[in-house]
Amino acid sequence: MKNVSLGHRTIADIDGQVDKVLRGLGNPDPPVDLRVVRDLLKLDRGYYSTTDDSLLRETFSRLKVAGLQVLLRPTILRDAVQSLSLKALYLPDQRRILLDQDLPVLKHRWNEAHEIGHDIIPWHTGMMLGDTEQTLTPACHQIMEAEANYAAGQMLFLAGRFVAEAVSSGPSLAFVKSLSKGFGNTMTSTLWRFVEQGHGGRPIVALVTGHPHPARRKTDFDPANPCRYCVESPPFRQHFGRLQETDLFAAIVGYCGAQRGGSLGRNEVLLVDLNGDRHVFDFETFFNRHEALTLGHWLRSHNASVPVRTF
Repeated sequence: MKNVSLGHRTIADIDGQVDKVLRGLGNPDPPVDLRVVRDLLKLDRGYYSTTDDSLLRETFSRLKVAGLQVLLRPTILRDAVQSLSLKALYLPDQRRILLDQDLPVLKHRWNEAHEIGHDIIPWHTGMMLGDTEQTLTPACHQIMEAEANYAAGQMLFLAGRFVAEAVSSGPSLAFVKSLSKGFGNTMTSTLWRFVEQGHGGRPIVALVTGHPHPARRKTDFDPANPCRYCVESPPFRQHFGRLQETDLFAAIVGYCGAQRGGSLGRNEVLLVDLNGDRHVFDFETFFNRHEALTLGHWLRSHNASVPVRTF
């Protein structure tokens, strides 16, 4: 699944809301303390479990999840959570965020920030409460999720501060890892943020996948949809946007080893742009024992005398 591009006006509106929060916090240094953010916004936090129905049997007045009215019966919320693979919920009328306690603790921070994003984006509240005539269709749901993700990233990475640090060095997974530690966020969310906003004008792409080596793939691997996420920088989308996720995944399969963790390999890969011109990218992949993170960035235009595999 590729990242969703937001319009300039939407980005400006969300930036304004995040700026209010950061100014309310006194423009803090990283990492952002979400407890302080919740206090500022007067939000409560709780937990639910997809394996414990009792935690789902609370009153969710008028809450809609992707068009499903969950007040009708408690099992609707459970079904919505499971079918949509939701990791957290925001209850605007209760000013409450609920996190899936069955998820690894490391993922709680991003999920909580994502739900805070729903809270600070003014037009999300009415849609989530069902107060508008518009049905929260899957397409609308995807856009809202992308907007909340953007707000979460702006908040957790302190808006322009991350961008300034990200462009201070050349792209690499080692650099992404150092940024991850500095801002107190997971490497996956930092990689996503790095590609979308810290690209420095470079064509960059990131893939989040299962282990790419055939010997390490899980039984539910789908060759038609091999990537959990494919994140493209605006310059990459502009010049290489027709490339399929299957093509990019095939590129990393070509060099990745079967190691159980750590670096899986690195290689130069040739990608063809929209004009049919060929370019050399540097690709590297790291496996954190849960998912494989791949970063690919533009190196140079292709010299036909130097053999490189084409995609």
